[in-house]
Amino acid sequence: MKYILFDLDNTLYSAERDVLNLMDQRINDYMHEVVGIPLEQVDTLRRDYWQRYGVTMGGLMRHHQVDPEDYLRYVHDIDVDSRIAPDPELRAALLTLRQRRSVFTNSSVCHSERVLAALGLRDLFEEIYDIRFAGYRPKPYPDFYRAVLDHLGAAAEECIMVEDSPENLQTAKTLGMGTVLVGNRPAADYVDVQIDEVARIPEAVAFWDTA
Repeated sequence: MKYILFDLDNTLYSAERDVLNLMDQRINDYMHEVVGIPLEQVDTLRRDYWQRYGVTMGGLMRHHQVDPEDYLRYVHDIDVDSRIAPDPELRAALLTLRQRRSVFTNSSVCHSERVLAALGLRDLFEEIYDIRFAGYRPKPYPDFYRAVLDHLGAAAEECIMVEDSPENLQTAKTLGMGTVLVGNRPAADYVDVQIDEVARIPEAVAFWDTA
């Protein structure tokens, strides 16, 4: 294995930090205040668009002609530093890995930069592949994965994907990647290794070193 692709939110930091709650509120505000969707319809539409398009933004682009860049700027305008602190344990764990490391996320580069800076990890990742990279087609759509692999010049079989979302790992496994699930959600047969926190990533990677 030559490359490790890390999801960002709820993967490189614990879901207990509740960063996504800040973004959820911004998404609700955007749908109501900017797009003009009645408040009582916002939650239902969010769930529907997320299920149909992978991210709420997909439905807003398709059905409300929302500018994706305006949306990304708005919903990621949150105080990351209020929820995330430097993680020296994770930094030490990442430094033991021999593989090249990149972030692979449905969020934006700007949000990713802020999160990595808050964690004290920005210098440990070569690239940030955000939702723009495949024309706003998010994980788990395979086009995003293929675009990242092409940019890396890597075969899927040379890559490990680290995620808190089993659904996103299913696409990775179908393409031939190794898969690591972070957290306690039920794992399926397309998950190679499951760890309770991302700082245990060296233990997970050892699975392929000894296979």
